[in-house]
Amino acid sequence: MNNLALSDHEFRQFQAMIYDIAGISMSSAKKTLVSGRLAKRVKHHRLNSYGDYFHLLINKGGDGELQVAIDLLTTNETYFFREQKHFDFMRDLVLPARKPGKQFRVWSAASSSGEEPYSLAMLLADVLGDASWELVASDISLRMLEKARAGLYPMERAENIPRHYLTRFCLKGVGCQEGMFLIGRELRDRVKYRQVNLNETLPKLGEFDVIFLRNVMIYFDAETKRQVVARMLPLLAPGGYLFIGHSESLNGVTDDLTVVVPSVYRKP
Repeated sequence: MNNLALSDHEFRQFQAMIYDIAGISMSSAKKTLVSGRLAKRVKHHRLNSYGDYFHLLINKGGDGELQVAIDLLTTNETYFFREQKHFDFMRDLVLPARKPGKQFRVWSAASSSGEEPYSLAMLLADVLGDASWELVASDISLRMLEKARAGLYPMERAENIPRHYLTRFCLKGVGCQEGMFLIGRELRDRVKYRQVNLNETLPKLGEFDVIFLRNVMIYFDAETKRQVVARMLPLLAPGGYLFIGHSESLNGVTDDLTVVVPSVYRKP
């Protein structure tokens, strides 16, 4: 056990598994990441190899361990108000043009630990005020969804939150929660979290005016990107906006959306 190492063959097994389940293409450069994230689970089950752990997942995945492995292998870095230009675009162009009297719906489709949906919720609460809006946030990882629902973060994570949002929507931890901040309950209650695997048939979520699908397609191959976007397009309202990461593109993925500015697309 002290010399636990992930062989190339074992890595390829996990590589194929996460691709089949989540559509994520892991390059050979991710071998160290896979080894590091799964090592504790191998030890937890007192197994002798990563291969033994893979067989446990395949044979006994239904007992919850498969979800644990998926959570570990699909968790990605995120932060509040990431790619600020998207939030500026929402404030300056999308929200002022919304139809009055109609509920405004937003989907954060890869919400991770909650920073993106809470950033959106702060913006919506600020700009729309008493107007009706709904925010659905989804992720494949149950662990990340639990973390997001809790809305509790280390204080250093607050550095990108505008000061007036921080004082209005967040609570500073004291006592045993010192060094942390909590998203206020009123805002937390406005975000509906759902477990959704974008690589499968989507649940009935309704129609959205805006979908954020940011910094997740970089993990998909070309065909998976096409399938994921094709599944999502029926859920985007005519005239609705799809936001992707600044380093991503829909070139060769779909012809059904119009580029507004780089990384922002609109459905005719």
